[in-house]
Amino acid sequence: MTPRTGRDRAPRIPLSRQRVLHAAVVLADESGLEALSMRKLGEAVGVEAMSLYTHVANKEDLLNGMIDSVFTEIDLPSDEDDWKTAMRQRALSMRQVLSRHRWAIGLMESRASPGPATLRHHDAVLGCLRKAGFSVALTAHAYSALDSYIYGFALQERDLPFDTPDETAELAQAILAQAPADQYPHLAELTTEHILSPGYDYSDEFEFGLDLILDGLQRAGQVT
Repeated sequence: MTPRTGRDRAPRIPLSRQRVLHAAVVLADESGLEALSMRKLGEAVGVEAMSLYTHVANKEDLLNGMIDSVFTEIDLPSDEDDWKTAMRQRALSMRQVLSRHRWAIGLMESRASPGPATLRHHDAVLGCLRKAGFSVALTAHAYSALDSYIYGFALQERDLPFDTPDETAELAQAILAQAPADQYPHLAELTTEHILSPGYDYSDEFEFGLDLILDGLQRAGQVT
């Protein structure tokens, strides 16, 4: 058997900031942010932990980069759509991204040194609203209302003790057993007539609330 030479070996992928950030996001997705360490990250990319500091200054810089990477996955408002359609699509995309990266919920707006993707995203959203005729003040109100709702819903959805319709129904039945209808009539009514109805999925509540906010912003700004 002919021994393999250096030419036969698969080329080693050079380490880069992008590769480090991608590996960090994958680790956080799999095990949570609290489980992420420079040692584990180094193992994931095949280097000693100290080698990582060539590409990220420290843990805070790593987190900044990870958040910026998450922002690259969110759809930017389209210039071809009206503001309402663009904001709706952006909200739906953001929620999908947060469902993939649940560790990022609560951290997206906490960066003191936001990256280019973060800044580009914010500027595009603001620009979409301004071009639609929103005043500067109403643009600020709209951004705050939309993001508070999106992040809040994502946080609540993350912490719910169920993931599927079957698990939802099982939990609802368990709660009903502990909450007699004669003592908690409104809770029993909501559970039996809404939550336990065929096809109920808590995630559907997101679009209902989103449309309420968008309709309200449209009236407040008197824009089309």
